[in-house]
Amino acid sequence: MLHPLTNRIFYMEHSYETARPVLGLICGENNSFIVDAGNSPKHAQHFLSEVQKLSVPPVQYVAITHWHWDHVFGLQEMPYEVIGHEITKRKLDSMRLLSWDDDALDARVETGEEIDFCRDRIKKEMPDRRHLQIGAIQKTFQHKMTIDLGNQIVELIHVGGDHAEDSTIVYIPKEKVLFLGDCLSPDLYSGEWSYTMEKLQPLIQVIKRLDCRIYITGHHEPETGESFWSYFDSLVELGAFVGKRKSTEEVVDLFIKTYHHMPSDEQMACMQYFINGNKKRG
Repeated sequence: MLHPLTNRIFYMEHSYETARPVLGLICGENNSFIVDAGNSPKHAQHFLSEVQKLSVPPVQYVAITHWHWDHVFGLQEMPYEVIGHEITKRKLDSMRLLSWDDDALDARVETGEEIDFCRDRIKKEMPDRRHLQIGAIQKTFQHKMTIDLGNQIVELIHVGGDHAEDSTIVYIPKEKVLFLGDCLSPDLYSGEWSYTMEKLQPLIQVIKRLDCRIYITGHHEPETGESFWSYFDSLVELGAFVGKRKSTEEVVDLFIKTYHHMPSDEQMACMQYFINGNKKRG
């Protein structure tokens, strides 16, 4: 079902089992606007069937937060104007040339073009992909785009980040609601999962400049500012603590000397992301 965030903004919750991300619906007085298309035609159909139960203005737009499969595979079920960053358009154009059957997915995992985490969830969500079509972006932007739905402004802002270079956030200033997609997630696609301060810190600064009270990331429940920033402020602090270090042993030793206790499991996992990022940079 669709859950209300405000009187004019709704969301469908994520599902970890097959990596279904949060999908959003933003309503103005004239039109409505969808955030992300879902990870399969079935996911998109489910979402649209719930939208039809609401008394809202007709949907005119769907915006894609980034090119990853779980946010775009439902596009073929959405007959609306599709908006995305210019990099997102290029990525989808390339994806359209690929085969998505089991053998092709397995082969791309072997070559490192795909990861097993995604391959396994694609197979589970869509056992039969013979009729899968990769949708197209019709309207692109480079830095920022503003859409007026009728007494409801929606801002699309390109932020990039470690997870995907095309990551876009969707901000509704009147409601103080922000859809973040996966922009704050680590890099999953190039070996060990990782963050870099060079990409994370500017991204955090952009988000902090926005006046928000509800934050929605792609694979978590909506959060208020207090709980949201409690985690991400800590993440940035840990990244700064790691600095340019590439040795897990060195970082743990320094942590113990500085704080006089072992890092928690969560702190250790976060610091390891930055250590991995430093190793990738060489």
